[in-house]
Amino acid sequence: MSDPWLTIIGIGEDGLAGLSEASRKALAEAETVFGGERHLALAEAGSRGRPWPVPFDAKIVLSCRGRPTAVLASGDPFWHGAGASLAEMLGGDEWIAHPAPSTFSLAAARLGWRLESVTCLGLHAAPFERLMPHLAQDARIICLVRDAAAVGDLAKWLTQRGWGASLLWTLAALGGPRERIDQHRADLFAADIAGNLVAVAVEARGGQGISRSSGLSDDLFVHDGQITKRPVRALALSALAPRPGERLWDVGAGSGSISVEWGLCGGTATAIEQREDRAANIRSNAAAFGLAHRIVIVSGKAPEALAALEPPDAVFIGGGLDSAMFDAVWARLSPGARLVAHSVTLETEALLGELHQRHGGELMRVELAHAAPLGRYRSWEATRPVVQWSAVR
Repeated sequence: MSDPWLTIIGIGEDGLAGLSEASRKALAEAETVFGGERHLALAEAGSRGRPWPVPFDAKIVLSCRGRPTAVLASGDPFWHGAGASLAEMLGGDEWIAHPAPSTFSLAAARLGWRLESVTCLGLHAAPFERLMPHLAQDARIICLVRDAAAVGDLAKWLTQRGWGASLLWTLAALGGPRERIDQHRADLFAADIAGNLVAVAVEARGGQGISRSSGLSDDLFVHDGQITKRPVRALALSALAPRPGERLWDVGAGSGSISVEWGLCGGTATAIEQREDRAANIRSNAAAFGLAHRIVIVSGKAPEALAALEPPDAVFIGGGLDSAMFDAVWARLSPGARLVAHSVTLETEALLGELHQRHGGELMRVELAHAAPLGRYRSWEATRPVVQWSAVR
């Protein structure tokens, strides 16, 4: 087996002095050194240095295949770095990596935080809404940000959402001679930060965060009335049994509330919706919960819109089920996949009864009534009964 031609090197703000002997040897032998301009300067790469293209594209490294090449990344190249992008394109015998302490490790070490209890996020090109699922009283979050100006934007964003009492630490040039750490309060932030800021640490205070129970309040969602109501949604999610990494088809998604709660459990969802105004609501809800990267919206009507989709681990059909749609969906399910369907019409209720007889599963009829004040008394306002059928393929 030949020696790897590519060495992926983690470098810190202390430059060459902080590199291991193996890293320095690989760097000295490399014909070409890729990295950001700051990294190339820290490594004193000189004329061998090639700055990353903008926008970033790791494929450029393949042009040097077979010749001694080095890639520089901040700290640990496999934590929000270029390491995984490169490794996915190469054979295991083509590369070797020498990581350094990550920015997250250095930040936790400076603040005295238990890193295993800290949420670590890369927000270079991601919206601040990615923080939403992680914000809770006293939660500790370390995030990599785009630049120094982003800190003021983050402080404003937190304040507008009720987290103004949160503490912020700005951490610049960690591990180097220009290291600087300052503490701020989000709603009082007015600092003028110079240089290329690396990270911001947040200790969340003042808000409540998103509940982790199934059945979030309907008021949290943008909708036009087409929404699976909170109690019924909780029952549907219980039957769907979301697990991290699983894929959901949310057929006739309406507001996307099922997709959102599925995404909060760590899965990905494809929301199928034929009306553009409702698709816009789904898009707004996905963004507001920081889940735009987990929810894909497909404009169209089932079953035609399902043809090009990857098979799901679970399917939710909130309404409009007929025999043709069921046959198309059921045929695409792998063994162990779950299907949950709701009915609010007598015709679909009869169909669900037939499907229950043929395929088993669980069939239930849900009737809800809400109390409304009526002088000294109360009246009960009943909602339309919902029939839920759930089955495993």
